[in-house]
Amino acid sequence: MTKMLVARVQIALLISCMTACASMPESLIGTPSVNLSNVQVVGLGFKSQTFLLSFDVANPNPFPLPVSNIGYGVRLDGQRFASGETICDFTIPADGDTSFAISVDLNLLKTAPQLLAIVRDGTRREVAYELDGRFGIDIPLTPTLKYRNSGKIQLNSDML
Repeated sequence: MTKMLVARVQIALLISCMTACASMPESLIGTPSVNLSNVQVVGLGFKSQTFLLSFDVANPNPFPLPVSNIGYGVRLDGQRFASGETICDFTIPADGDTSFAISVDLNLLKTAPQLLAIVRDGTRREVAYELDGRFGIDIPLTPTLKYRNSGKIQLNSDML
């Protein structure tokens, strides 16, 4: 009976250590800050428009963050503009920053006519944006890093 009790205690301790180790990176890894830096039309058609969304990201950590995928949501003037998930392969340098871009296909004429007006108006004034999403980090046992930010951006005058 004593050997059985010792084995159970060892298993319980092992599970506790594994659980603690698995959750430790979440408290040790700072979330990168993300800003929308540019919205550019790269394809314009009657049924669809292709936009290139550019982002600046800063890493507050003293070690690099290898990003394997990104989930994103973008709102312009309170209206859902784009959302999705994409696989990627870039690294945010330690205590540094980098940029990345995501291409999105939309049909503003069909799905959101009010967004077409916002995009056109955004060439004459700053437009409020809201971002939320997550980074999948390619470090073992590291949870996804969620981000949220808001700001204002002036859209390219050659967009529409």
